Amino acid sequence: MNVGCTPTKAYVASARAAHVARHAARLGVLVSGAVNVDLSAVKARKDKIIGQSRDGVEQWLRGTENVTVFNGHARFTGPHTLSISGADGTVLHELSAGEIFLNTGTRAVVPPLEGIERIRYYTNSSLLELTELPSRLVIVGGSYIALEFAQVFRRFGSEVTVLVRGERVLTREDADLAESVQKVLAREGVEFRFGVQPSRVEPHPHRENDVCIGFEQNVPALEASHLLFATGREPNTDDLGLAAAGIETDRHGTIPVDGQLRTNVPGIWAIGDINGRGAFTHTSYDDYQIVAANLLDGGARTVDTRIMAYAVFVDPPLARRALGRGRAQERTRRADRDDADVARGPRTRTRRNRRLHEGACRRAQQADSRRGDSRHRRRRGDPHVHRHHDGGCALFDLAIRDAHPSDHQRIDSHLARRAEAVEVAGGVARGSTRRRGIADNRGPFNRIYSRNSRWARDASKPSAMA
Repeated sequence: MNVGCTPTKAYVASARAAHVARHAARLGVLVSGAVNVDLSAVKARKDKIIGQSRDGVEQWLRGTENVTVFNGHARFTGPHTLSISGADGTVLHELSAGEIFLNTGTRAVVPPLEGIERIRYYTNSSLLELTELPSRLVIVGGSYIALEFAQVFRRFGSEVTVLVRGERVLTREDADLAESVQKVLAREGVEFRFGVQPSRVEPHPHRENDVCIGFEQNVPALEASHLLFATGREPNTDDLGLAAAGIETDRHGTIPVDGQLRTNVPGIWAIGDINGRGAFTHTSYDDYQIVAANLLDGGARTVDTRIMAYAVFVDPPLARRALGRGRAQERTRRADRDDADVARGPRTRTRRNRRLHEGACRRAQQADSRRGDSRHRRRRGDPHVHRHHDGGCALFDLAIRDAHPSDHQRIDSHLARRAEAVEVAGGVARGSTRRRGIADNRGPFNRIYSRNSRWARDASKPSAMA
């Protein structure tokens, strides 16, 4: 709320407004004069948004029956006892509870470079406190946060250089999708340097607060007015007194949990980023739902069967649901099954896309070979081919920008038929799992019915799109 998704997306919205204004003439809209960004106004808007959210949550908690809110730093003093101290270290309260839930989040990793204590540097949270636009922003890192900030500040008007240790960005994504995202940012003027690793930093000899960056490789030093580290996250578990409670952590500080998010100490759960099972707001909320269902409703929910969905808020956004092609094919190879089928549809030929942006949409699926030859069974229309939740089927769906039913029609119909229907609109995956869905012969996505749910839609009706 304070330093994560909400403030970053507020900046993404402001950056997109600036970008649209600069390119409005292509749509026949004339904006006189140069488009400039007032970063102090952008920050003020962000502060108002998160302030309203933070105050609203706190008021709700304080007004909830049987809930007491303590302000301070909590540390374990035993397996089920805690102390709460103030900023000066004075113990304000001592608590004990039979059930304790940890959800302390993560913070940015700052690499221990030579000279790091002599310079001014930024993380994803401190960069959002600037009121003046960086003239030359250098970002160390090539993953999600790095790319989001690179595009945002480039659209604000900064010169932006991204330093990537490897040979490509977004190493967790399929190479061609990562390349597509990189090309989008490069067209907007973001500079990428691959295969470089900063080894030392020092203050600029002539410009106050500027930074000189040196490299292990034999490449010239780089100058920056602002240096942002987006090299990963580490859990906020090092100052919780976990050892006093006997709670185990791994070498990264993450707290291992079982499928029901229980730690090694009975009566203590770890949810959110600190358990290593998902680093997103919605996965943290799903952790809560799992724990609440199991404790309060006698359920048996588990995180082990969760299918991950997320979006990278570059523009156009990259959204993913479940596995990528590489991971899906690797899973099928380990299970001695046929490789996953992959189809890719261009986004440049649709009428809607010509009105908006470029992009791509792709779907892949793996049949359960334990039931026979996958292609033969698909031709026969066997509904068991596309079983989704039992591990016999590896299925993923990716999209850039807001997918439309006409885009899906360009994908091979034998991949679209009877697969899980997923809409991706503005980076948000929508859909319904159908183990026995059928499509009529007018086209795989014109009309889809589900035998196991009430969900059905007709793509010919605009109202069917949420």
